[in-house]
Amino acid sequence: MDMLKTQLLTAFDKVTQPLALEITEDQRQKLVDFVLMINKWNKAYNLTSVRDPQDMLVKHIVDSIVVAPFLTKQRYIDVGTGPGLPGIPLSIMHPDKHFVLLDSLGKRVRFMKQAKFELGLDNIEPVQSRVEQYQPDVPLDIVLSRAFASIKDMLHWCQHLVDSQGEFFALKGQFPEQEIALLPDGFEMIESIELAIPMLEGDRHLIKIRKVS
Repeated sequence: MDMLKTQLLTAFDKVTQPLALEITEDQRQKLVDFVLMINKWNKAYNLTSVRDPQDMLVKHIVDSIVVAPFLTKQRYIDVGTGPGLPGIPLSIMHPDKHFVLLDSLGKRVRFMKQAKFELGLDNIEPVQSRVEQYQPDVPLDIVLSRAFASIKDMLHWCQHLVDSQGEFFALKGQFPEQEIALLPDGFEMIESIELAIPMLEGDRHLIKIRKVS
């Protein structure tokens, strides 16, 4: 095993130890291998502005998997996923759930397809499409959005992706008071969950929203 991977595994254990997450050895290896893949491809593909693999581990991987305990449904779509964040780390944490990973940039989708192959992720479906043009084959349970848009825009662009039972999970920094105040008619916030991530500066919140009939 190369030195960087050993360092990342050690760092991963340190960062995730305070979190109440159940992570198997297979998941631990895959999450770190995903960081190594981003790091390798980043030079040519410019997948993320984060250049240091240790920073990627905290800012991309841990920041994604803290949401894992809240995923209780079956079918998810990660809109504006970039290189697969938070969708790929979450798919590793939940091998029994299905994740559509949507991005409009071909190079990002190529990277995700390679990650699917290299990491053996049968439960992800990388798709190149603009969100407003994408039509799922079956209604999805949850729309995930990490750095996609304001909540209002997310609901506007993504409401066709779920039926009346579907929900929207927006991953935000500090509590987005103004965005919540601007929720369009027909939507309500169900819950706001503060996510504690050691070693990550600033607040993190998971905002859950649903359609109101």
